[in-house]
Amino acid sequence: MRADLLDGVLAFTRVAEKRSFTAAALELGVSPAAVSWTIKQLEGRIGAPLLTRTTRSVGLTEAGALFLEHARAGVAQVAAGFDAAQTLGARPTGLLRLNVPAVAQPVLEPMLAGFATAYPDIELELAIEDRFIDIVADEYDAGIRVGEMVAQDMVSVRLTTPSVFTVVGSPAYFAKRGKPQYPEALAEHACINIRQTTGNLYRWQFAERLKSNKLRRFEIAVPGPLIVNGAGLSLTAAVSGVGLTYNIAANVEPLVKQGLLEPCLESYMPEHPGFFIYFPSRAQMLPKLRAFLDFWGQAQQRS
Repeated sequence: MRADLLDGVLAFTRVAEKRSFTAAALELGVSPAAVSWTIKQLEGRIGAPLLTRTTRSVGLTEAGALFLEHARAGVAQVAAGFDAAQTLGARPTGLLRLNVPAVAQPVLEPMLAGFATAYPDIELELAIEDRFIDIVADEYDAGIRVGEMVAQDMVSVRLTTPSVFTVVGSPAYFAKRGKPQYPEALAEHACINIRQTTGNLYRWQFAERLKSNKLRRFEIAVPGPLIVNGAGLSLTAAVSGVGLTYNIAANVEPLVKQGLLEPCLESYMPEHPGFFIYFPSRAQMLPKLRAFLDFWGQAQQRS
């Protein structure tokens, strides 16, 4: 293995991601000229140009895109190893980046204040988005998703128990419009739609036990006066009487207990498998991530 194998790799990934020598130099604390020289040396060792440079922009060559695909994960793992070694045996500290689907946001919100108090040296960053990502390539410490099916090189840990989905509306809405008795009746109601990151509207899922005891699962595209891109906003709109919304029963339970929302179509609701947190199995769990999981477990025991 060459002694200079890793020289310039960090500089290249920063330039490639920011599409700017100046921005990369600012983050690395060196001059743009130093970054340019370092990457030229890297290109010389590889034997192919990695970046295309003009007076206005920086782009990737085919070789550069291929190199970035492999180097990005390597840089993230080296950074994680440095972090783990540096904080081993010490108080959990540093930036903890979690990628979280929007539907899980209400589950995390109640524990944020307590976690910040318990671990003041940890800076928790929550990226709320529904697209499937490579948490290593995008430099997240862990991700949260529905269900436990993850890639083979990942470890998954259950965060919540299985629940069910639910359709809810405000008491005022039901007093005016009545409650639907079966899913197809939603065609006559005002429903709050959620726009997914794919651009499609989320189709509400239902399940019906047939006389043959078989379970029929089906989806329905619902009509309505409002489209949002997050579960939290849909609940706010439902409480204000805009229409019905579809969510996880555990998420809306506090609002139901307060009398702000009421469920309907209970006999048609399918099970939600619960949320899992996942992270790379090949990396030792960082103290900051262990602190998050320990705090979560304690919070669940108290609730």
